[in-house]
Amino acid sequence: MAKRIRRTLVGGDRVTRRRFLARATPLSIAPWLGACGSGEPGPAPDAGTGVSAADYEFLHGVASGDPLPDGVVLWTRVTPRASDGVAPPAVVTVLWRVALDAQMSEVVLEGEATTGPDIDYTVKVYVRGLASASRYHYSFQAGGAASPVGTTRTLPVGSVSSLRLAVTSCANYPQGFFHAYRQIAARTDLDVVLYLGDYIYEYANVVYGDGYPIGRVPEPNREVISLSDYRRRHAQYKLDPDLQAVHGAHPALVVWDDHDITDNAYRDGAENHQSGEGDWEARKQAAVTAFYEWIPIRAADPSDPLRIYRSFAYGDLVDLTLLDTRIVGRDALTADYCDPRLQDPARQLLGPEQEAWFFEQLAQSKSRATRWRLVGQQVAFGQFVGNPPVAAGCVASRDKWSAYPAARARVLDAIARGGIDNVVFLTGDAHFSCGLDIARDPFDPAVYDPASGNGSLAVELIVPGVTSAGAASTDDALAGSRALSENHPHLAFLDLFYQGYLLLDVTHERLHAEWYFVSSVREPAASERLGGTVVVAAGQNHLTREPGGG
Repeated sequence: MAKRIRRTLVGGDRVTRRRFLARATPLSIAPWLGACGSGEPGPAPDAGTGVSAADYEFLHGVASGDPLPDGVVLWTRVTPRASDGVAPPAVVTVLWRVALDAQMSEVVLEGEATTGPDIDYTVKVYVRGLASASRYHYSFQAGGAASPVGTTRTLPVGSVSSLRLAVTSCANYPQGFFHAYRQIAARTDLDVVLYLGDYIYEYANVVYGDGYPIGRVPEPNREVISLSDYRRRHAQYKLDPDLQAVHGAHPALVVWDDHDITDNAYRDGAENHQSGEGDWEARKQAAVTAFYEWIPIRAADPSDPLRIYRSFAYGDLVDLTLLDTRIVGRDALTADYCDPRLQDPARQLLGPEQEAWFFEQLAQSKSRATRWRLVGQQVAFGQFVGNPPVAAGCVASRDKWSAYPAARARVLDAIARGGIDNVVFLTGDAHFSCGLDIARDPFDPAVYDPASGNGSLAVELIVPGVTSAGAASTDDALAGSRALSENHPHLAFLDLFYQGYLLLDVTHERLHAEWYFVSSVREPAASERLGGTVVVAAGQNHLTREPGGG
């Protein structure tokens, strides 16, 4: 006899079976996600199904993501055990549970989801009916096999005093061990972890990092192109114990960057997509399909899987907007660093639809009197002119916002025209750590004063790679940092060498940012240290270096 749903107080309201069925709704973005079924568990493993605990494994851990005040996405992957002469099942029923305790004894919600080979046996359910600003534990079962227990949190509403989040980017498997993820997992006071893309890399081994000496050769050992290729690469990443640890410990907010598809991707192609690698649209769709299967995120628009830009509200303290600066609207990169097309006023990075949506998010955030506006995105927004500086009309990088100056100017216009302060760009991709003021022209003393911050409209915090390398040596990094600091007055902090992550502590009075660096990514074990600290006071739009902060 199937047991009834446990009736437990959640947010001051008893969850009856009818309420449970209404709240535990499926994610309906076929074909990626299995649907939740009824609130009653399925048949026991020995009830004529022919399924036993030995038939399945949960090899890839668990994860949660895209939290809201009343719900969260839960994720896992069921692996059918290979059996000679027996085809893998077409449908697997998975039981999920959410509880108040790590022992899973105080269950508040539970239900079923189905999966199969069409979605690579991944499981993703959007659980509703949870209390806001609350910590929960969750797990899965299939045929008697049990997953690890994960921990997640829902978003707060109303008055919120603080937010603490870790920010990561650029985890290249063969370049090293994911020690930064392990360090983040060990922190017990985080609300969420933000992944700014390059969650996977598409290359074969040795192309960008050699995994042979440390036993981290990418699978398949070739550039990934097809859906099965991208699935195998995601599966390998999810077998990493440090990645499993961080996903099991904290909810995730994830956006893609170019290597999640292929290097220097844009709307209609990519520099790393060659004529012999098939149709670009097919490859892009394969990468996006695998991304949705293997990452705990909701579809911002179920009718448009390419739309990953979306936003989250942490009460009256933070509005967090996530952008796609890669494939939804970006015009092609120019081949020439001095190409006249760089100055085209119609040149797009976000694309018209996303750009208008972003500006509306900023305006609405101000109208709600939210204190901070955090913007998670993929490529450097602030100006870097190189050392020595590039010539007028040229750019130091073809890949950053500076190579789309009209689009960048429109963002600054929206901020200035709307009187919108406390905008903090959180940026990945660069493989170095940096904190800088954002002014229209930080090199003109008449426009920007680095001592007072007058003229700065926002600030930017650039995140180091989890493993992806910056400068080749500490000597090169130090020389480069000194040279850049001499002709970039808007820099508050810069490190070009170390890998690690960014930690943000946000209150109504200030945003405090700390870069943590791991001692090595090539050794099986590593320690971390504080590398640098900057602070921006509310209303100042100006970073200051904290003395003694690394």
